[in-house]
Amino acid sequence: MPKNKALVGNAADPSQVRKAKCDEEFLRDQELSDMRDILRNKEGRRYLLRTLKRCHVYKTSFTGNSTTFFNEGKRDIGLRILADITEGSPDLYAVMMQEGQEEGVKL
Repeated sequence: MPKNKALVGNAADPSQVRKAKCDEEFLRDQELSDMRDILRNKEGRRYLLRTLKRCHVYKTSFTGNSTTFFNEGKRDIGLRILADITEGSPDLYAVMMQEGQEEGVKL
């Protein structure tokens, strides 16, 4: 389903609103399932950990100048990915962090 397409044609129609909610929930479930699939293999976990590091999720984005805005944009994306990871599979998040620590990844 295209992201820009409205899920509801008439917000006053309860059946359309219910269907849209079901569609939204289905899409979210699919996203989390996709994330679990990525996390199930070591290479996927390693890639995601590198991505979180590049997004500076575990650091402040403040620089004291306009670079803060750029950093905060990267961090926002990283936080969204982190939320998907922890919602989709908190146990594999823990595995990912442990593996990163064992490999000496500095976050």
